[in-house]
Amino acid sequence: MAVTIKSEREIQLMRDAGKVLADVHDALKELVVPGISTYEIDRKAFELIKKAGCTPSFLNFEGYPASICCSVNEVVVHGIPSKSKILKEGDIISLDAGVIRKGYQSDAARTWPVGKVSAEAQKLIDVTRESFFEALKVCRDGHHLNEIGETIENFVNPYGYGIVRDLCGHGIGTEMHEEPQIANFKQSVRGMRLRAGMTVAIEPMLNLGTWEVDFDREDGWTVTSKDKSIASHYENTILITDGDPEILSLNQK
Repeated sequence: MAVTIKSEREIQLMRDAGKVLADVHDALKELVVPGISTYEIDRKAFELIKKAGCTPSFLNFEGYPASICCSVNEVVVHGIPSKSKILKEGDIISLDAGVIRKGYQSDAARTWPVGKVSAEAQKLIDVTRESFFEALKVCRDGHHLNEIGETIENFVNPYGYGIVRDLCGHGIGTEMHEEPQIANFKQSVRGMRLRAGMTVAIEPMLNLGTWEVDFDREDGWTVTSKDKSIASHYENTILITDGDPEILSLNQK
């Protein structure tokens, strides 16, 4: 699939989808407390998305069995919600969700502390989020695609975290995963030029330890850090413009 440049109509539809997703994430944040199951969080996400007149992007996507991904502690991404997975004080959880509105998609993830967490866990969460906003500075018309990953790596390296290499960001539009793929670390080539009208999902994923991950062969989805260190994930859908990029999936206060 070729990279698509969105029309004004398409951009507005993606803004609408992004607004719904931003509101869903804001609501889900309030549920992240000790004692709740990841199944309950998923059910609430489903209700909120459907009430907004949208469809959960993830539900039944390539067989995925839930509306969102709930990834706890060492789970990097694609954690399947479960009635038996109960959050406890000191955990961290990544909530990754997507919505489809009138055929157009938005994709975003947040990592939250559960109650009071360790200083090192909170720092990992903070740096992951901050690395996204650093990358945003080069998400402009005329810059090159791989400046994004280089910026993330340069920002993260002083902290010593593992930058996950087996997963990446992506283009997004009528499909959740479109071209181009967007690495979170430096590449040997500059890559294509970014152009106004492109919509992409930028999503740094950091591990407290090694960058290496394991893929669960039993459920076919869950990705964990290889050394079982905690992991953090932050993502937004953005629009490349002639000036500053526009974050489509975040309510900015």
